[in-house]
Amino acid sequence: MASFFVPANIFDPPSLIYTSLTQPTKLLISLADYAFSLLRAPPVLESPSIRVVCISDTHDLKASEIPDGDLLIHAGDLTNAGTPADIQAQIDWLDGLPHQHKVAIAGNHDTWLDPRSRQTLSVTEKKEKVDWKGIWYLQHSSATLSFHNGARELRLYGAPQIPACGGPEHAFQYPRGTDAWSETVPRDTDVLVTHTPPKYHLDLPAALGCEHLLNEVYKVRPRLHVFGHIHAGKSDFMGRLKAGKEIIRWDGGPSIEKMLRRPNGLIRGLVDPRYWFDLASVVWHGIAAIVWERVWGGAGTVDATTMILASLMYCDSGKLLNPPQVVDI
Repeated sequence: MASFFVPANIFDPPSLIYTSLTQPTKLLISLADYAFSLLRAPPVLESPSIRVVCISDTHDLKASEIPDGDLLIHAGDLTNAGTPADIQAQIDWLDGLPHQHKVAIAGNHDTWLDPRSRQTLSVTEKKEKVDWKGIWYLQHSSATLSFHNGARELRLYGAPQIPACGGPEHAFQYPRGTDAWSETVPRDTDVLVTHTPPKYHLDLPAALGCEHLLNEVYKVRPRLHVFGHIHAGKSDFMGRLKAGKEIIRWDGGPSIEKMLRRPNGLIRGLVDPRYWFDLASVVWHGIAAIVWERVWGGAGTVDATTMILASLMYCDSGKLLNPPQVVDI
């Protein structure tokens, strides 16, 4: 029956009916985890706060409205064809925006920025250059930025690599399942910028993100993780609820990722007691955490990472219909 509702491809958002028929208990687990996250105390906001504006996947287009902020982050796929001329046009647009600091990384469509995929461009294009002007371009590199006259600093690390999803013209690809992340992100990173999402977070139910990036995030625990790539990550049922933002709290709670790794299937999901034990664990931990934070005064004692899916492109529409994401840290 579920076959009637199968998405056209893995990058399309599945319908709620399809997800309910193939992952019934996992959907309940995700809903419960998200509901308790909303009820818990928000992460501690340092003073003076820094307003971060997050965008990605503009694909040669220029958003008509970008909110004001202290830091603008573009998480890759500036272009479609990845020529130096196209990249420069996006740089010129970003450089003209008023934010104090602007940071960008590459995406898989930014062909010229990867020496391997650059070979698919014309001879002339391969020899051209780009000028990053006032933008911090991070490619497996870090930058420490100062805000509010030196009252605050943020250390950012950016990396463009993604699990392979296209031909040789696609940049910074590695075979899916390969560990391209372990011990790559500095442990003092405050803001992590990647093009791929970590697996299971603001990801489609097909889990297109990278499990090795997820493991690295668990080790580093940045204050903010900004990514793009999966345009439709905001468009399935859970994506619409989360609206591109998710908070991961490092409090020893049950591993949602371990639960979501279990096999799919309607009958399996309904009769296997492990799925219901997973759901009960999420509910129990959520209630205990809310009581601790809201009743016993434990708010502000838990480290957290805010994850942002910054794609402006709506699915494969060719239009920038998703709004920029704004977060204060």
